[in-house]
Amino acid sequence: MNDDPYLALLRAALSRAYAPYSNFSVGAVVRAQSGALYSGANVENAAYPEGLCAEASAIAAMVMAGERRLIEVAVMATGKALCSPCGGCRQKIAEFALPEALIRLYSPDALRAVFSLAELLPHSFTAEHLN
Repeated sequence: MNDDPYLALLRAALSRAYAPYSNFSVGAVVRAQSGALYSGANVENAAYPEGLCAEASAIAAMVMAGERRLIEVAVMATGKALCSPCGGCRQKIAEFALPEALIRLYSPDALRAVFSLAELLPHSFTAEHLN
């Protein structure tokens, strides 16, 4: 039995992605500091770049639920290459992430890699820069 809390949610999110232009579906789940899990999927638009990444979609769901801190992000896509968050999503994650936040990268079958946000976005721009 698989006790990975992300796999089923990621597969469901991946299946709901709207990617008629790229045919590259992505699902994401964020774990808020409360422990609650929020899912999202990429949503493309014919007017590029007006689409929405899966990670941004999941973060928006978290914010709409009243949460402001995340501790983990899980991303799933098909294909042979690891699908890590794009630069824009890395910045969005940094806005809400605790310093020890982990980014978990999946294929539809299994966890493939885990990175800290600092590994994916070293020297990130944060609210502290504005003070």
